[in-house]
Amino acid sequence: MANNHDIIILMISSWIIYALLSAVCAALVAIFGKIGIGQIDTTLATAIRSVIMAIALVLATLSLGKFDLSKIDNRAFFFIILSGLAGALSWFFYFGALKNGPATGVAALDRLSVIFVLLLAILFLGESLTWKTGLGALLVSLGAILLAL
Repeated sequence: MANNHDIIILMISSWIIYALLSAVCAALVAIFGKIGIGQIDTTLATAIRSVIMAIALVLATLSLGKFDLSKIDNRAFFFIILSGLAGALSWFFYFGALKNGPATGVAALDRLSVIFVLLLAILFLGESLTWKTGLGALLVSLGAILLAL
């Protein structure tokens, strides 16, 4: 028989757990990155980080038996490439900001990406803007600004 703790865990969707784990790892990126870039060029730091990420992700994909490029059509591949380029630029600018700014402020402003995702999802993915998402966006924006100050 399941206890209350097990029921609560089962009620949490896996995407929520993954998103929270992502947030914790993103926090570690800021802390480790801030410590690591003390005396080196941020472009070099970003490149090293990217190579480490690529190796780790390829090894994970291979070990899970999911490395099959034949399942990716041209359109999907094109957008994955664009996503990779956007991610590279994001980290290039993130480490540049982290080099000179406080980790808390940089991370807070970086989280404004949520607002940009909301706007772009409305424009290009047909997602809707509800009063809840609007209020959430406003609160995220205000929180990021307050943390950055």
